[in-house]
Amino acid sequence: MRGNVVHFEVPAKDMKRAQKFYADVFGWQINEMPEMTYTMVGTTPSDENGMPKEPGSINGGIGKKTGPLQNPVITIRVDSIDEALKTVQAHGGKLEQKKTTVGNMGWAAYFKDTEGNVMGLFQGATQ
Repeated sequence: MRGNVVHFEVPAKDMKRAQKFYADVFGWQINEMPEMTYTMVGTTPSDENGMPKEPGSINGGIGKKTGPLQNPVITIRVDSIDEALKTVQAHGGKLEQKKTTVGNMGWAAYFKDTEGNVMGLFQGATQ
């Protein structure tokens, strides 16, 4: 199973304030997605599929501070969220939020590792 870090999420109590902060401080590109109460964040130029052009770079998002998004979250791409969650649980991790659809991009889920950290999983619609 692959496990590349592909995304990060920053929780925010005030979405507009957080958007302004990261845009002003780091020059990140802000793309609000009001239907999801979420903001996609571009930290580096991306290709037509939204993937970073610069090797090793990742983009992320700002989400409302709620549910599993209480602290920054690192998201890991996997081939199958269902299989990854089984493996996580077999090694002492716990399901934090079940698999959900992310627009037409794929699926996401959250788990808690053995140290209490919430991490994200992402499975692309096309691998």
